[in-house]
Amino acid sequence: MNEIDVKKTGLLFFDMVKGFYEDVPPPKRARLQPVVDNAALIMRAGRGAGLPIFFARGMHRPDGSTSIQLLTDTDNTLTPWPGEEVTKRRVPVSLEGKSGSDIISALHPRPEDYYIAKYRWNAFHQTYFDLALRSNGIDTLIVCGASIEMGVAATAYGARDLDYNVIIVSDACTSLHNERVHEMFLEFVFPRMCRVRTAQQTVSMIRAATHS
Repeated sequence: MNEIDVKKTGLLFFDMVKGFYEDVPPPKRARLQPVVDNAALIMRAGRGAGLPIFFARGMHRPDGSTSIQLLTDTDNTLTPWPGEEVTKRRVPVSLEGKSGSDIISALHPRPEDYYIAKYRWNAFHQTYFDLALRSNGIDTLIVCGASIEMGVAATAYGARDLDYNVIIVSDACTSLHNERVHEMFLEFVFPRMCRVRTAQQTVSMIRAATHS
């Protein structure tokens, strides 16, 4: 099950923006560097094969009118709310017009790429993503990015419900907060709904399809 059709395959890089990967403390950046390196490897293979490139990124308004704080037990870092009361949501990392929403330089974004401005975890939710995929005849998505238990998972579920084949690149995805949940999704969730492959395996699939 390692075959793909390059004419029907697209690359999705989810929230691979400077606010999550470059504008962070050195220890966190060092931990995320292998993910960035693997995503860049996928990018180079995809560009070489002529695959369309999609960047899904948060583009919230600075005034907070496109984001909302729902009632939850914890914040996104799994920290319980003080006194069990949900406090005001912190300003999102990816803001419209701010450098934190720019695509990381390692992926060398181009003007002709697709930039999906999203306002919720699922990149399909009220965006033009599905329309762009269908207009290009794409039925398979290769996915890299973070956070795997939040946006990547929500988008993978959305893709499955829209009947897209999905390939999750295991070492080009990560949890920004907890590696245990990263492994849990890779082992117990994604294999039932899509294919899970390493970056090297994915590159081999792309190259094999290009030269077939």
